[in-house]
Amino acid sequence: MEITGLYATPGYSGFFFDDQRAIKQGAQQDGFTYTGTPVTEGFDEIRQAGETLIVDIELANGTVVRGDCAAVQYSGAGGRDPLFKAEEYAPVVEGPLAEELEGRDATAFLENAETLEELQVDGTRLHTAIRYGVSQALLAAAAEADNTTQTDVLADALGTEPAEEPVPVFGQSGDARYTNTEKMFVKGVPVLPHALINSVEKIGEDGGTLLEYVEWLTERSQELGPDGYDPRFHIDVYGMIGEVFGAPYDRDEVVEYFADLEEAAAPYPLQIEGPMDVGARAEQIEAMVELRDGLADAGVDVDIVADEWCNTFEDVQAFVDAGAADIVQIKTPDLGGIHRSGQAVRYCEGTDTRAYLGGTCNETEISSRACAHVALATNAAQVLAKPGMGFDEGYMIVENEMRRTIARREREQLTADADEVTADD
Repeated sequence: MEITGLYATPGYSGFFFDDQRAIKQGAQQDGFTYTGTPVTEGFDEIRQAGETLIVDIELANGTVVRGDCAAVQYSGAGGRDPLFKAEEYAPVVEGPLAEELEGRDATAFLENAETLEELQVDGTRLHTAIRYGVSQALLAAAAEADNTTQTDVLADALGTEPAEEPVPVFGQSGDARYTNTEKMFVKGVPVLPHALINSVEKIGEDGGTLLEYVEWLTERSQELGPDGYDPRFHIDVYGMIGEVFGAPYDRDEVVEYFADLEEAAAPYPLQIEGPMDVGARAEQIEAMVELRDGLADAGVDVDIVADEWCNTFEDVQAFVDAGAADIVQIKTPDLGGIHRSGQAVRYCEGTDTRAYLGGTCNETEISSRACAHVALATNAAQVLAKPGMGFDEGYMIVENEMRRTIARREREQLTADADEVTADD
């Protein structure tokens, strides 16, 4: 079945764009917004409305499928593509991209997605958000044309065997790190709470505020969680441990702090994302390796998660090859085409590094559902509940998409088995 049209409509995403550099440099919150002058190129305000470009692909039978272009909350930071402005890219989708993709076989997902990944317009590769959103639409088109699930299309393209159970979902609390986390406990969310520790005030000048929070997590999870609840704590500190303690990261003071965090979380496992941000990939890898070596030598069992400076497929390879993290976040919008996220998960296979299929609160329900299929197709270690910062909506979208996909695949397998028995008779 052929692709007959591409159409682009600017819209809103599930959260906001934030100037991370300005926030780290001390921008003050004013209610929901921030006061001060943005410092990252492209920003008009330190916090501004998130945008998406809705991409519709029309097929020869008249069916229309959709993908949503999205960029991360902290666009332009940590080596990422610049701030994404949807209206600037609508003519690109309906012009050069439409010319390239119209008339192609919709079932040839991987071929179409790779073409998109390498395409240049005016000598420049497409923004990661465009590659991300259009590839989602191509994935939906292939599933529609083949009358199958997006999980199966991806599994076939990536050479994987899909998960038979939902991948553990990772809930993100935002600044409502107590109320939203209590919601997660009640629902038995397997990985939580992120907690948005992005300032010295939130971690504490000596790290004590975070330590108290982890102690609260342990106590409250036991009070509110369902019977047999065994959560994994995952906290993003946005480089604040590095801000508080500084290098070298294998020295006693740093290692002892991680040992205190481990004790506070016990008996549950703990993952710390982005312990430091040293400003460039090579230096970030070196610092992460130094910290991991120090923790290993001391027998401290806290997993370290790579985020900043681990954006592209090549970045993921570099962190995995160096043994710089126990877990790498595959930040889906930053990798471009959605198949690249699947390939990045696969790159972790056979290594000591697990793959966390992440992304951003600043996506949409369409991109979040597409990522649920990547998680199932690759059996990732965990997948982010997204979009938004309210938790409940994102958790519902991602968890339910995985459950309904597994149920559909089971029904189709039962039908196939029954047809085989009938044919044998």
